[in-house]
Amino acid sequence: MVKLTLLTAILALALLAAGCGSKETPKGAAPSADAEKIKVAFVYVGPVGDEGFSYAHDQGRQYLEKEMSNVVTTKVESVAEGADAERVITQLAQENKIVFATSFGYMDSVIKVAEKFPNVVFMHCSGYKTAPNAGTYFGRMYQARYLSGIVAGKMTKTNTIGYVAAYPIPEVIRGIDAFTLGVRSVNPNAKVKVMWTMTWYDPPKEKDAAVVLLDGNADIIAQHQDTPSPQQAAAERGKYSIGYNSDMSKVSPNTVLTSAVWNWGPYYVNTVKQVQAGTWKNDQYWGPISDNIVGLAPYGPAVPDDVKQAVEAKKQELLSGKFDVFTGPIKDQQGTVKVAEGQKMSDADMLQLNWFVEGVEGTIPAQ
Repeated sequence: MVKLTLLTAILALALLAAGCGSKETPKGAAPSADAEKIKVAFVYVGPVGDEGFSYAHDQGRQYLEKEMSNVVTTKVESVAEGADAERVITQLAQENKIVFATSFGYMDSVIKVAEKFPNVVFMHCSGYKTAPNAGTYFGRMYQARYLSGIVAGKMTKTNTIGYVAAYPIPEVIRGIDAFTLGVRSVNPNAKVKVMWTMTWYDPPKEKDAAVVLLDGNADIIAQHQDTPSPQQAAAERGKYSIGYNSDMSKVSPNTVLTSAVWNWGPYYVNTVKQVQAGTWKNDQYWGPISDNIVGLAPYGPAVPDDVKQAVEAKKQELLSGKFDVFTGPIKDQQGTVKVAEGQKMSDADMLQLNWFVEGVEGTIPAQ
């Protein structure tokens, strides 16, 4: 009787061990929901409430989560370029499969951290350096800038348009040039005055720069900044403006004519799917307007139909590939032909653009 009881106890313990000892998924069984999750991190140079660049990226992050239920995202806002960025990106790489670094100044930090985490995919927005596990991505915003320039060129009364600009890097210079080419394609007498702030995010400084331009006879304000402060300055003077990054009409529906906007969501979904499928490559993506990564926000009520028609006609040429912005003849500020008639500037030249086109008033500070 004792032997039987002992045997029963041994069998019971064996069954208990078999039921509790292993948590591995049996062969052929579907993995758990937690096992299927992919963690994706985003690093922003400003707060997501800026209505600007970081806000646009965060709209893309939210789109990613909405479209892919197996994705969990993390975001870190207001990360300064330099040592802070390297520290934050390092922390995120320890817990995430993909890290999107969304500011030009994060470039060197991304490359350094990528070397330490070869199994993590890094994507850097607007940069030009890559690694085996690090690619770059951006959109041809200069195409949307050109279209918004047509709006400004058609609607200015003083033929003076102000442009509040962040830093004198090729991305910003390219945008100013493209905008000016758009302006002067419909109004050869117009000029674009540039005021530098040397910051991405400083609302008071951006607003002050716009005020200086308005005092200088500008009746439309455009910008390459991360806040709608220049639009606010224009609205307070009863002047028009053109936003950037996101639809800034919410700041002043009656004075914002349109905005050159980003649409990051579909790109983020596509990239994460590539990583999951094992087809991701460390490419340097530079998407055109036909990819819908860049475009124009809806027109404000002040924009007349003939202006809309002029913009839409040129947009169709961009979409078809019949026309691109930096096609000659293009002259610089001194009147020297930089792109001959019929020639198109190469991507390499556009990516390192460091001169202003004819019609721009202002200088490019030394970096």
